[in-house]
Amino acid sequence: MSEHKSTNNWSLALLALGVVFGDIGTSPLYALRECLAHTNPAPGDFAGVVGPVSLIFWSLTLMAMIKYLLMLTRATSQGEGGMFALLSLLRGGGGAVGPRSLLIAMLMALFGAALLYGDGMITPAISVLSAVEGLKELNASFGTYVVPISCAILVGLFLVQRHGTERIGVAFGPIMILWFLFLGVMGCLHIGKSPEILQALMPQYGIQYLISHGLHGIIIMGMVLLAVTGCEALYADIGHFGRLPLQRAWFIMVYPALTLNYLGQGALVLADPKAIEHPFYRMVPDALLVPTILLATAATIIASQAMITGVFSLTQQAVQLGFLPRLKIVHTNPDVRGQLYMPQVNFILLVACIAGGRFPSL
Repeated sequence: MSEHKSTNNWSLALLALGVVFGDIGTSPLYALRECLAHTNPAPGDFAGVVGPVSLIFWSLTLMAMIKYLLMLTRATSQGEGGMFALLSLLRGGGGAVGPRSLLIAMLMALFGAALLYGDGMITPAISVLSAVEGLKELNASFGTYVVPISCAILVGLFLVQRHGTERIGVAFGPIMILWFLFLGVMGCLHIGKSPEILQALMPQYGIQYLISHGLHGIIIMGMVLLAVTGCEALYADIGHFGRLPLQRAWFIMVYPALTLNYLGQGALVLADPKAIEHPFYRMVPDALLVPTILLATAATIIASQAMITGVFSLTQQAVQLGFLPRLKIVHTNPDVRGQLYMPQVNFILLVACIAGGRFPSL
């Protein structure tokens, strides 16, 4: 099987929007809201709003863009990324890595992989539940249907996995294009009303904000990291698309849209402190609220796809390295070696996600 063909890079970039960037692309729904709700800045507190926006922007820039998309996407093993790919590269270093260092690296890789598996079980359930809970915005009586509808959506999502990443991406890609365009447009509308929010692009506001909160800044950064969820899945998914398509999708659409939307939410809160309750939905005109809820629902359902494909890639690498027994692997695209489907893993993940959605307190 060949590596990614250069002629397909643009089409793969479109597919990546629907498969890889769904998780990080839906973070504007809750990331800044959680940061502001935790610190609860007083009306007129400029630094209390600009600080979190600055931290989110620089987290996207340093972690998602520089660390993952520019650096770690070059550290692949036979085109595959993820924790086990890094371990495989270390193993291939021969005598450059001592046995003790290799053992430590192996334990760290297994620990990191376990975290991604846990994320793969929890993220789809939380994403779908969050999406369906938008029904409560339309009618509070719909609350009793949230769990059954969520379970039905999860079953449908896992059933379509056998059709392969490419077919799924073709369906999801256009929706995510609309989603990212919507994020950017809404952000621009509010930035123009409070252009002083652009100062959040300067790192000193985020740094000063953390310093002023002392040790409490660790908790604040935990909230900020909600804006970059999905980065490890992005790295694990590189085998499905390749480095160049992921970078094109990020720089052309994802990064600008996310930046504009977070700036727009911050501008809105500066202009209207009451919008802190839910800055994302407060950005939207009343006439567009229902379509926005539907679009957000679709986008958050799509967000779970990044974790599912990431778990497939990670499991394949674990099998190749001997950490797991041989499992059935179906290659769904003859031209792209990393696009695969694992029926046993898919079923186990489905059961775990439904259990997590049915008993969220666990």
